[in-house]
Amino acid sequence: MKALITSGGRGTRLRPITHTKNKHLIPVANKPMLHYAIEAVRDAGVQEVGIVYSADSDEVPRRLGDGRQFGVRLTHIAQEAPLGLAHVVKISQPFLGDEPFIFYLGDNMIVGGVRRFVDEFERQGSNCHLALARVKDPERFGVPELTDGRIVGIEEKPAQPKSPFAVTGIYLYDQTIFEAVNAIAPSARGELEISDAHQWLLDAGKLVTYSEITGWWKDTGKPIDLLEANRLVLEHQDARCAGEVDERSVVAGNVVIEPGARVVNSVLRGPAIIGERTLIEDSYIGPFTSIYHDCHVRGSEIDYSIVLSRCQILDVTQRIEGSLLGDEVELVHVQGRPRVSRFMLSDQSRVEVA
Repeated sequence: MKALITSGGRGTRLRPITHTKNKHLIPVANKPMLHYAIEAVRDAGVQEVGIVYSADSDEVPRRLGDGRQFGVRLTHIAQEAPLGLAHVVKISQPFLGDEPFIFYLGDNMIVGGVRRFVDEFERQGSNCHLALARVKDPERFGVPELTDGRIVGIEEKPAQPKSPFAVTGIYLYDQTIFEAVNAIAPSARGELEISDAHQWLLDAGKLVTYSEITGWWKDTGKPIDLLEANRLVLEHQDARCAGEVDERSVVAGNVVIEPGARVVNSVLRGPAIIGERTLIEDSYIGPFTSIYHDCHVRGSEIDYSIVLSRCQILDVTQRIEGSLLGDEVELVHVQGRPRVSRFMLSDQSRVEVA
């Protein structure tokens, strides 16, 4: 079995961060999202992994390399334009050949890995096996219609969903999927929809089976989903300290302090993670907070947030909560008079001011 993982898309709902960074490389609990997907398929026994990336940027292949760091062999597949998930499968046929494969959307995160889905796909001898999750807003996803425990139809982003389930970004296929993706036509938005390919398989009498995800699963397309994924990952980490914590500091709960990090006269309440070479001084870092590498936090309070690399948060008097800060952001206490708030924000930024 092989694996196919997506790393393209424009990440419009995570702008402005994704104006300059591939969303699949945004760190969750200080590890890029895409790494979780690669590790999940590796742990399911897959060694050959194709990574589909946007041809207009080499950031993903440059950052991932040949896969040696993950213990797999990576093949990078360029997609010239975002023409849909079924198009991703279509252009990857030379890499996949006739082998069964797992198709994993790289911005999805799931607890417990994907081995159980692989086992169920093989046990049932399916042509297609889907991982379903019960969600509050199925109209955002592909939605299955179920009758007597069988999938009888699938609709993409329906106005009136026929079930409370979403088809998550984890699929397993045999070679019949190539018949489907080569037979369907583009949708009204000009894309080859994977839901249309699944419906084609059903109409052709192929065996489409499913498993329900009973633990947590997140499609990290929106900031709140990214913060929730960060929370869930942090909850499952073990405390460790490879940096320095002075005697005036208090560290409670599952806190990870990475090499080169320093904590001075501060309170850290886990679960939380402090990145390499980051300095925390005279500050409070609350639960479910990830602070990435080379940051400086001084005289400030941060809770339930993700802070990316090389940020400076200095003497901010109000607690920062539920926030997502991109690389090299500076939040600083105003000096002198007049006492005003001053912002320099990129396109599509959002600020809430008390």
